[in-house]
Amino acid sequence: MTSPPRALVAVLAIAGTTVSLQQTFVIPLLPHLPALLRTTPDNASWAVTATLIAGAVSIPIVGRLADMWGKRRVLLSCLAFLVTGSAVTALSASLGWFVAGRALQGTAAGVVSLGISLLRDHLPQHRLASATSVMSTSLGVGASLGIPLSALLAQHADWRVLFWTAGVLAAATGVLVLLVVPRTSRPPGGRFDPLGALLLSSALVCLFLAISKGGTWGWTGGVTLGSFACAATLLVLFGAWELRTSQPLIDLRVSRRPQVLLTNTASLVFGFSMLTSSLVFTQLLQLPTATGYGFGESMLVAGLLQAPGGVCMIAMSPVSAMITDRCGPRATLTAGASVVVCGYGFATLLHTQLWQLLVCSALVGSGIGLAYGAMPSLIMSAVPVSQTAAANSLNNLCRSLGTSTASTVAGLLLTTMSTTVGGHVVPDRTAFTTILLIGASAALLALVIAAFIPRPRPATTADLPLVAPTAVLRHEPNPSP
Repeated sequence: MTSPPRALVAVLAIAGTTVSLQQTFVIPLLPHLPALLRTTPDNASWAVTATLIAGAVSIPIVGRLADMWGKRRVLLSCLAFLVTGSAVTALSASLGWFVAGRALQGTAAGVVSLGISLLRDHLPQHRLASATSVMSTSLGVGASLGIPLSALLAQHADWRVLFWTAGVLAAATGVLVLLVVPRTSRPPGGRFDPLGALLLSSALVCLFLAISKGGTWGWTGGVTLGSFACAATLLVLFGAWELRTSQPLIDLRVSRRPQVLLTNTASLVFGFSMLTSSLVFTQLLQLPTATGYGFGESMLVAGLLQAPGGVCMIAMSPVSAMITDRCGPRATLTAGASVVVCGYGFATLLHTQLWQLLVCSALVGSGIGLAYGAMPSLIMSAVPVSQTAAANSLNNLCRSLGTSTASTVAGLLLTTMSTTVGGHVVPDRTAFTTILLIGASAALLALVIAAFIPRPRPATTADLPLVAPTAVLRHEPNPSP
């Protein structure tokens, strides 16, 4: 029996939120990991780096496998990896096992794009905009709520409880997926592109290593520059191969369409904007009051003050769908970018009171909720059904690249633009203002990009003769859970 649309949307949104939670669960632990795992702070940072790299590598591969083997099956596999990774991390007693567990957790990063693709398969057209809006914002919601939840758990329980909690949530979500998400008649089929996967994965590893470890290695050092050069070379080789093969990992003929290319570019820029406010406010709230601009709050309070942004993302999901239905997804994306610009502009001028930070967090969360809700509609209106998962995975990858870049830029500025207070080196006020200005500039750039996105036109598999006809999903009359 077919599941009710509301139940399907709810379960897939829970899956997206669960995956995004695990990405932020480790943040409160980072200062304590060197002592807990008997290692150096530099080595402990691999707890974050490993997750980013594993997620970046898995997202495009997961998208292609979902289009070949079935999205429900691959979604369940991702959740199984998340359960396994959470258990490995919780049981680890050394850095190696801890990083391995975090890498396994990172392989589930493609769940949001899979959820959006499943919604396209199973929902009627008139419900798709609101459903994909909820699904798309689940990534931001989980990121906003993860820090206060993990800080609360870490403060009142053993650190391993964080990862057991992540594992239990993933297992429970997997059961819900089995019960609610319907099967399709048979996997669409197709051939996997191993060389394309190898080239892209190697390029992404080099790129994310350079971005995440460049501050440690030195931005002008040979290893960092060599990693960037290798990434660029491998991406060129990947592009040349993908244009030659008949069943590519990512169909660049579709990805270079203006509507898809510009939407993915906007997603990268918005990923940068989404994380900027969290990085700035978390630091600013915890700085001692002796600086004259810090608030002297605990990690728990700082995390709780990020929650309004996540709540606003949820609240904007139906608004995003309404604007998309009436005016089109491009108008929604433009509105979202405008709200984010206003939020960062406000915070650049006023960030000395808690209420001012809350207003900015709410505005940025609202703008991100509007924009992220519109992006799947822009992508799906320009790609055939047979490539839905791969196309949404590429969009998710661009978003991930944006958030990683934001973390690097913010970390670099907070480290280099510093002052000494009470014998301790802390970020200078100018560093926070500069980062907020960069966040506003990024949102303004997204606004400009949105203005050049062409109006959506329906895409059919006839547009792409290289795609096998069997790649189109066919459903059973009465799919079973």
